Amino acid sequence: MRAFVFPGQGSQKVGMGVELFTASAAAREVFEEVNDALGQDLAKIMAEGPEDQLTLTANAQPAIMANAIAALHVLGREFGVSLSEKGDFVAGHSLGEYTALCAARSFSVADTARLLKLRGQAMQAAVPVGIGAMCALLGADIEKAAALAEAAAKDPATGEDQVCTVANDNDPTQVVLSGHAAAIDRAIAMVKDHGIKRGVKLPVSAPFHCPLMGPAAEAMDAALTATPPGVPILPVFANVTAQPVADPAQIHRLLVEQVTGRVRWRESAIGMGASGVTHFVELGGKVLAPMIKRSFPDAVVTSVVTMEDMESLAQEI
Repeated sequence: MRAFVFPGQGSQKVGMGVELFTASAAAREVFEEVNDALGQDLAKIMAEGPEDQLTLTANAQPAIMANAIAALHVLGREFGVSLSEKGDFVAGHSLGEYTALCAARSFSVADTARLLKLRGQAMQAAVPVGIGAMCALLGADIEKAAALAEAAAKDPATGEDQVCTVANDNDPTQVVLSGHAAAIDRAIAMVKDHGIKRGVKLPVSAPFHCPLMGPAAEAMDAALTATPPGVPILPVFANVTAQPVADPAQIHRLLVEQVTGRVRWRESAIGMGASGVTHFVELGGKVLAPMIKRSFPDAVVTSVVTMEDMESLAQEI
């Protein structure tokens, strides 16, 4: 069995999608559809930058989706690799879950672009800049990370609890915390006390996947009510449950919960393996493949970004 998986924020870089745009009309059609849906030349920002514009959450999220969906369409048209024929599940990391749903035809490309633009704007607006932060814990399993988050949440000056919680359980060696900036700083300072190798503050503009994102969750609930998901052609492993889902009402609910909830990527990789998946294809990035291998060492993982990657994949499957 095979799962197609889609990367999240942080996988963007200037120049993304240029090779596909140049080589294939299928890719150009995706980028043009996204541009039209957003009323901006996002493809130009992807190709030329500037980098600070591409890394804006409201641009990065639809850009990462467009790059991955372009790759999927090129695979189909140029190499005859069909998601419906070659895949059994789809999944995506954070915003990548929207890409996965688009790939599975639960959302159109245009609707996915608009939803992700709104999601990026809502997440940025939910917390004033500087109030929240995130950090990656290296050499931390979920138990150590959760204990550290609980300890760091307490403000020693006031005795009050601040938000500090696990945002991403990526793999057995990497967990991300999110919450109030002061609590995240305390967590980084306390890593050695909890047997964790290192804590690294992440260059993000908001504390994603924590309760501070409540206003963004409300905004996405309204947006998904106006643009409801359809039935996907393949089950989607949801971030917040690490379980497959195909019911549109449940997809809506889980996408809303995802804004403030934990991305259970480690459990998702293990869960897909338990469901029979042996092969994973990451489209549009090379971020998820190493996480999957650390979580599920027996998995065969292929990252597909370039036309050469696609040709190799087509020969394999």
